[in-house]
Amino acid sequence: MKTKDNDIDLLKYEKALYKNNINLIAGVDEVGRGPLYGPVVAAAVILPKDLFIDGLTDSKKLSEKKRNYYYGLIKEVALSIGIGVIDEKKIDEVNIYEATKLAMYEAINNLSIKPEHVLIDAMPLKLNVPTTSIIKGDSLSLSIAAASVIAKVTRDSMMYEIDKKYPEYGFKNHKGYPTKEHIKAIEKYGLIEGYRKSYSPIKDMVKE
Repeated sequence: MKTKDNDIDLLKYEKALYKNNINLIAGVDEVGRGPLYGPVVAAAVILPKDLFIDGLTDSKKLSEKKRNYYYGLIKEVALSIGIGVIDEKKIDEVNIYEATKLAMYEAINNLSIKPEHVLIDAMPLKLNVPTTSIIKGDSLSLSIAAASVIAKVTRDSMMYEIDKKYPEYGFKNHKGYPTKEHIKAIEKYGLIEGYRKSYSPIKDMVKE
């Protein structure tokens, strides 16, 4: 049960829990901490016991085509999926670190099944069930990798919808991240609803 491109057993953390008769394991991850625009999105995914999905890994390491493939597959096989979305206003109010935690809590609360244990990518969370925070968990745990794909495809689809409304900003390409193309578009067309006003250079533009 190894991935093809390395020697990491992506079910290592899950199997340790299975041995203790813990079968309902939720993986949690987020996407969208760095963009200038839009929400931070988290996903929580509970996969069936012992399920292995060959080739699934951190969404950042997958092409968009592969992410979409795994998104469909995970939606089919998962026991439960929860999504959490925290908008730019809340991000500006509480900061991105706290907003990320809020998105993760929301995703876990939106699961239709209560997990017995939660595996989280890096972030410590206070829950009424046991948790394990794993640095680079989206590359080390299948459950977290599944959550990373769900979160990424969910947020990207939001950016495609924004792109239809404001094509001149190029959201379909940069997804709200601070690329040169994006900064140039902001300078040319100005700010629209959805920008994070606590982020530079948006913060400086708002002051001007």
